[in-house]
Formats: sequence, structure tokens, C-alpha cells
Amino acid sequence: MIKAEQLSFSFPQKELYTNISFTLEEAQHCAFIGTSGSGKSTLIDILMDPERYLYDGRLEIDPGCRIGYVSQFSQPDKTKDTTVFEYIGEEFIKIQNEINSILTEMETSSDMDSLLEKYQLALDAFDAMDGNDYESNINKKLNLANLMKLKDVRVSDLSGGEFKLIQVMKEMLNSPDLMIMDEPDVFLDFDNLNALKNLINTHKGMLLVVTHNRYLLNHCFNKILHLENMEIQEFDGRYIDYNFSLLQTKIELQELTIAEEEEIARNENIVNNLRAIATYNSEASRGKALKARVKFQERLEARRIKAPFVEIKQPDIRFGIGNELEDSIVIHVNDYSVAFEELLLENVNFEIKSTDKVALIGPNGTGKTTLLREIFNNNQDSIEIHADAKVAYLSQLQGEILKDSNTILEEFIDAGIATYDEIRSHLSSYGFEGEILEQRIESLSGGEKNMLQLAKVSASKANVLLLDEPTSHLDTYTQIALEKAIQDYKGAILMISHDFYSVVNGMDYVLIIDGKTIRKMTVKKFKKMIYARHFDKDYLELEQNKKAVETKIELALKATDFELAQGLMDELEELIKQL
Repeated sequence: MIKAEQLSFSFPQKELYTNISFTLEEAQHCAFIGTSGSGKSTLIDILMDPERYLYDGRLEIDPGCRIGYVSQFSQPDKTKDTTVFEYIGEEFIKIQNEINSILTEMETSSDMDSLLEKYQLALDAFDAMDGNDYESNINKKLNLANLMKLKDVRVSDLSGGEFKLIQVMKEMLNSPDLMIMDEPDVFLDFDNLNALKNLINTHKGMLLVVTHNRYLLNHCFNKILHLENMEIQEFDGRYIDYNFSLLQTKIELQELTIAEEEEIARNENIVNNLRAIATYNSEASRGKALKARVKFQERLEARRIKAPFVEIKQPDIRFGIGNELEDSIVIHVNDYSVAFEELLLENVNFEIKSTDKVALIGPNGTGKTTLLREIFNNNQDSIEIHADAKVAYLSQLQGEILKDSNTILEEFIDAGIATYDEIRSHLSSYGFEGEILEQRIESLSGGEKNMLQLAKVSASKANVLLLDEPTSHLDTYTQIALEKAIQDYKGAILMISHDFYSVVNGMDYVLIIDGKTIRKMTVKKFKKMIYARHFDKDYLELEQNKKAVETKIELALKATDFELAQGLMDELEELIKQL
């Protein structure tokens, strides 16, 4: 369907791809991964409209290939009075009306040949979309996503997560040859995320999905495209198998690297000895031997192992803290309630201590973001913040915290960092260096904007962090770095997140929305609840065993015990087969 050969593309300020090649074929469900800002969304734009871009190399797209698209930034049109069923069936209804219009025209027209041609084209388009069964197919998709209750609801009344799923269904039912989705999982709650997983896994066509969500990556795809450092790597198989392959390569490369370093060190000793001899022995043969050895050393250095897909640089996220508040309550919520058109939360009571790390969990549209924002604003009688608390806030609505018209440098001058040198030093840990500091924030990717928010939170030295979906748009490597930063932080965190791994790896306990109030739950119980809903009964134990073996492999590599590491890889492979 799609074939790229030696494709290169750059913007004036940044080179994105150098001679990349890949193919997309029928029936492939392909996950498109890579660090933030590596050019995934730009490559999608090129695939969808290649005429707009000046690229080098060849891009072959089957002339009959119809492409469907779901954007990461799609929002419902609040002015339209359309039901969910009418929205999903829009294309079917349009063609059906066109067919009826042509039939009506045939009753009185003398130009039958032209009308018959139009009629046949409309019928062909309707058949290609399985139009005769479109009502039944819409109902099946709604049932699959457990959203039949929304069938007659107005699209303008949907939450952002609900609308994203409805848009996915609409594009799937239009039966494109290739369906592209750019981070369709962002902000989806656990139930909607599982619905998206079901929609992806039952889709019969070709998919290209940009995602950093580890739950989807582990359970949805049979091909991986990995874009990194201007190069691309293809892998036919599951993401879990791809990671196994990367780990296997990492062991082999580390073993080779150590052997190479030993060889380089031996050769360097010989060069040094020859140089020492050359200082008191000027024989021509000695000079030639030295030159030969130096050239050999240069060749050794030049062929050092390079592995852009194995050792990917993680950002150095650190949440420093100014004033620690020992053994005190920093947030106290007493009889809190919130309502918009209907009551969302009532009789909410909880308190967070100075070192608690807490996840706030609940379905989309239940008032979590409103609660977090009101804690930050601290102007509610039902919310009490410790007098010495310094609070930093990361918003899922990035425009709340970042000003699009600012350059990155200007944003951090506004944030109160004293000098340009301090700003540059701070931002380099988050992957922002060189010319990109002069770019306007509006030009950045969603992942880069969230990285900037994390950098601002870090610079604040706050002792209480309010984080609203901090992992959204972040690549998997940055998510892991964020988890470590959360574990190392000495203050309090209240975090809204639908990323299962971030919650179970970094939180002390969970506040879960139950009905219209909030109750406390241990992470262990929360983990079991999620696994019981979505996995076989042995899956939790298998994944825990897998993680334990992976930890042992990392320790073996640190100790350069490659024989042990390879033995553990056999054990890991058996576990992966069961998963």
C-alpha cells in the first residue's frame, strides 16, 4: 500500500529524517513510536498530502489507497445539533441521500446515461463502505466500546474522551484502506482506553497509530515503526517482542563494546610505547610502525558500536524542593462538591500529607480537573492548603500554563529564572538545546509542550505538585524518567492519571471516584481491580515475574555478567510466550 525509500526531510531549523525506508501493507496494525519531537506527526502529514512537502527520496502510495485520519487534537463542534448515531453515519446518510436524489431525477430526466453513471458510482461507494449494513455496524461498534447509551446523545454533550472514541468508530466504519490515528489514547479513562483497545483489535483494515501508551502498545499491534535520531527501524511482531529484541541487542552490544574497549586500550598502550621509543630511536621502521598503529587506533574508534534504538537518552527530570514540610497535612478537603449542568461530586473528604504521592482516578467528565484546579487556586471554603505550602501545577490544557506566542526562552524568563545561562542549563536536562530555544511554543509538539511544563514545575522548587495527566503526549522513555522523578521527590503529589503504569509504579495510594464521591484505595487493590476487569487471572502474576526477571538482567549487565544475562533472557522469553 505504502512504500518509502531513502526518504529525507528537514525544516530550516531542524533535520528530521535521513534516508529512511519502510513499508505499510494490508492487514498490518502498526504502532508508530519515537521520542517527542522526532517528527512522527510530520511524517503522517507527508503520507496524507505528499504534494505539500519537498522531500528527497521516493514515496509510493497505491493510487486507490483511501486514508482515514483521527487527530490528537480533535474536538466536537458545539454548534451542531447532531446525535452520535447521525455523526457516525454521516457519510452513509450522505451517499444514501445522493442515491435517492438520483433515482428521483431519473423519473423526469432524458439524460439517463449520465444519471446511470452517477448512480453506479454512488452505489459502488456505498458498497465499498458496507453501506447496506451501516446501521447494524454502528450498533456493533457502540456495543463493542460499551457506549450504546450514547447513541441518541448530542455530540456537543460528549466528553473529550467519548468524542475521541466516536470519531475512531466513524473513521473505521468509512472503511479506509489505511487508517491513521495520532495519539487517540490521550486523556482516555481506563474504561474508554479498553474500548479503544477493542476497536483497534477488531478492525479488519490497515492501521498506523502514533501512541506512547504502554497498555495499547503491549496489547494491540503486530508491527512497530520506531523513529529515532533521524533513522527508522521496522519490526514485524508485537511491542513486547520488540522490547525483548532490543534488550537482546543491548546485551550483545555491551559485550562487544567491552571487548572493543579492551582492544582499544591494548592498542593505545602499544602506540604510547612506540611513541616513547621514537623519541630516542629515529629508525624509519619505528616511525612507520607508529603511524600504522595510530591509523589502526583511529579505525577502532570509528567503528565503535552505535545503537540509536537501544540506548535512547532519557531526559533528566528532577523535582527539587525548597521548603520541606515534615509530618504535616498540606491539603485538606472537607465536604467539597462541584456541579455544572448536573452534580458531579459531593461530600468529598480527604487529606494529603507532606510526603504522600496520590493518584486521583475516575471516568472522564467526573470533575477531577475542576477539583485539582480549585486546589491550586485555593479560593474554596471546603479546601484548606498549608500556610507554608508552595504549589506547582501542570495542566492538561497546556495553554493554561504556557503562552503560545512566547519563545521557550521567554517563557522561562517569565517563570522567574534569573539569567539566560541558568535557563539554558536547566532546559538542557529536558532535551531543549540550541536553536529550538528561540522557537515559539505554538510550534512545538504536544509532547514537547508537556516537557516544558515539567521543566517549569521542576524550576519552581515547590513542595506540593498538582499534576493533571502529566504523561499525556510523552514518549515511553520520558514516562519512565518521570516515574523515577516522582519516586525521588520529597514533597507531596496529587496526580490525575489514566496511565496504569505511572499509577502503580509511582503512587502510595489512590483516591478513586465512586458514584459522586471519592474513596481511598491501596495501589495493590487498584492493580488487582484493573487486571480483574481486563485480563486473564494469571496475567498479573506473569507480568510481575517478567518485571522481576528484567530487573535481574539489568543488574547482571551492570555487573558485566553477560553469561548470567543471557541465561535470564531465556527465562524472559518463556514468560513472554505465555503473555
